Amino acid sequence: MPFLKRPQTTEPLVRLWDRKAQKCGPHHTVYSVNGDQYTGEWMDNKKHGKGTQVWKKTGMIYDGAWRCGKREGYGTLSKTDPQTKEYVRVYVGSWRHDKKDGAGTCLYSPSAFYEGQWKEDQRSGWGQMQYENGELYEGEWLKDKHHGQGLLLLANGNRFVGTWSDGQKNGHGKFFHLDRGQLYEGFWVDGVAKCGTMSDFGREAAVRPTVYPIPKICLQDSQAVLIEARAYFTEDKEKSTETTIPSHTVARQYVP
Repeated sequence: MPFLKRPQTTEPLVRLWDRKAQKCGPHHTVYSVNGDQYTGEWMDNKKHGKGTQVWKKTGMIYDGAWRCGKREGYGTLSKTDPQTKEYVRVYVGSWRHDKKDGAGTCLYSPSAFYEGQWKEDQRSGWGQMQYENGELYEGEWLKDKHHGQGLLLLANGNRFVGTWSDGQKNGHGKFFHLDRGQLYEGFWVDGVAKCGTMSDFGREAAVRPTVYPIPKICLQDSQAVLIEARAYFTEDKEKSTETTIPSHTVARQYVP
């Protein structure tokens, strides 16, 4: 009678022993072959509850809640500072399915941070972003880009308030040139002002006011002009990036 060999398992012995161990409840530090280590609670051999994970290769450390082997709930992610060799915070907030999700604060550098809503590791919802160049954006986000209503405060004090889409000014908005005491209000397409009006605003407090004030010009129906221009550029945007305003529309291109 021929001798039949038993089929050998392709699962590494380390994983096989780990699966058979069936860790459950609080444990001391458990070390992985690659140098990673975890200290905390387990359930059915998965990280579950409160625990701390250290990744040796990246120098990252997570301290917080776990669920079925993934980061879930409130937790803090930190990294090793190459100079001081100490841990500095990277993200503090909510997690879901091992990704930033919910309310949280992300620290990009000592002078740049984001505080607000997250969705699947991306800034989505309402949030505030402080940039390294001194600019500040507060408003709505979608997939890591300005999207919706928002305020952009420039480093020189000038600001834009209006509608954003895909990270650019799109739609109605106001650009306050506080350094020279002027206000531009109009309609933007892909970050470019297409139609609007310029008026004096806060000239008394301006650092470098214009030499002459803008004379007041009254249109018989200014709202109708803006509505017509807005409809024109919205429709024309789908056809071509180059647009020409009809001669009967009072408008000019302006780039703040």
